[in-house]
Amino acid sequence: MSSGGRELRVRWLGRVRYRDADVLQRALCKAGGAEYLLLLEHPHVYTLGVRAKAEHVLSDPESVGAELVHADRGGDVTYHGPGQLVGYPILNVPMGLRAVPAHVHAIEQLVIDAIGDLGLGGAGRLADYPGVWMDPQGPAPRKLCAVGVRIDRGRSMHGFALNVEPDLSMFGHIVPCGLTGLGVSSLAAEGLNVTMREVLEAIVRRAPDQLVPGAQVERQDSSWWPGPQRTLLPGGAVQGASRSPRALDRRLLDAGVDPGQGVAISSPKPVWARAQARIGPELIRLRSTMRELDLVTVCEEAGCPNIFECWGEGTATFMINGERCTRACGFCLIDTRRPLPLDPGEPGRVAEAVERMRLSHAVVTAVARDDLADGGAMAFAETIAAIRRRSPGTTVEVLIPDCKGEEAALNIIFDARPDVLNHNLETVNRLQRAVRPSASYARSLSVLARSVAAGCTTKSGIILGMGETEPEVAAALGDLRAVGVEIVTLGQYLRPTAAHLPVARWWTPAEFEELAEKARAMGIAHVEASPLTRSSYHAKRAVMASSAAVSAPRRAEVS
Repeated sequence: MSSGGRELRVRWLGRVRYRDADVLQRALCKAGGAEYLLLLEHPHVYTLGVRAKAEHVLSDPESVGAELVHADRGGDVTYHGPGQLVGYPILNVPMGLRAVPAHVHAIEQLVIDAIGDLGLGGAGRLADYPGVWMDPQGPAPRKLCAVGVRIDRGRSMHGFALNVEPDLSMFGHIVPCGLTGLGVSSLAAEGLNVTMREVLEAIVRRAPDQLVPGAQVERQDSSWWPGPQRTLLPGGAVQGASRSPRALDRRLLDAGVDPGQGVAISSPKPVWARAQARIGPELIRLRSTMRELDLVTVCEEAGCPNIFECWGEGTATFMINGERCTRACGFCLIDTRRPLPLDPGEPGRVAEAVERMRLSHAVVTAVARDDLADGGAMAFAETIAAIRRRSPGTTVEVLIPDCKGEEAALNIIFDARPDVLNHNLETVNRLQRAVRPSASYARSLSVLARSVAAGCTTKSGIILGMGETEPEVAAALGDLRAVGVEIVTLGQYLRPTAAHLPVARWWTPAEFEELAEKARAMGIAHVEASPLTRSSYHAKRAVMASSAAVSAPRRAEVS
């Protein structure tokens, strides 16, 4: 089968919660076009396929530290967890009577070939039982790799789970794949002493041959998990993440960036990275309004370089849920001390400020509040409602944290129907744990995918200058487009203090424009890209331009 010039986008995502990976898969599957192989680990989870029987779950999953999730793949119940390499190929599959068996066969052969390359012989297929088995013709076949897929309108979802070195006792709490009398094993249990990374490399080498023959591979990896002194949490975050210089340097080195090679903080900025201070009457009036109403703006708290321009034009981004953040992102100036209780009067005061300023477009953001059950979601909904009561003609944009990816919390915000839903990817896949150790690339993509699925005009942003490369930025833009993002901002990182991440390099205005052109060519409706661009820069212009770009094809279809 010819690839026809196809590209396979391979993404190593590290540890990703099953629900987040499922949302991301669905978005990529629905989008069509781009073909992906997502490679990752899950925290402990039992998944029930469409033909699963409840009695095959033998223990309460919570009692063994696992989730229980229903999946729309084929098969019965299976287990995913640390030490298991999970692969999700999202591909264009030629349809026909044997489309599904042929796709399953290709995935099985991929795994068989890869582990054979690593030196483990004797693995193969067991008649009538999907997956890869050790000693399949012998008296005691043992399952090494589960395979379960779904193909919807020529696009594949789900895939394989290869046991590298998981806790095999977790399989004892279920009837794996609904099969009795058959064992489960792992590469380690079969005597193959290899790391997860070595298995990943073997899979990636073989993937084009079996999945998309002849395809070009475009690959991006999350930095590998930290050492034993830094525990990786289920969602991919680093436990005890710190913004101390030593911790930042260590995370940068993990991601392949030498912090000693960055731009010295004492070095002068290029002229294009300098904001011009213009203190005029509008800025003074706005600052007075904010102080009078006891409000906080991200313009001040994050040290935004555009504060003089935006405030001079009578616009600002309101920051709710207090001014102390529960996360320690390496680029951000916002206070990270223990947060204070929420102020129930804050939404009303934001609405009053919007009314006083006669804003046509209001932007509302917030610190991360992981200490709250809903991550601060209800305050966003209340603020949106309060603004619309007092200023019904004002469009409202929200720039939200990930709310730990919790569906119920995110739905509170989506149901409030903001005119624009913004959640920033911030950086490329490789640098995620260095730049924002309490977040993850996959989770942010899943939040954006949920927003698109909820019908929101969806926006995201990337900061440049922290050690990323141009191909990595282009890949991240491709991922944003693949999940349906319509508006993107690209700006230069400016180091707030010596305690923050160093500037790896300055991107020129011409380079920003080149990236903007690439993003537009991918189908992103509106791109703001310049050294001084920030998430809310020209926000009103962006939403108007995006609306026009999206509605133009619709008008053409109607006519």
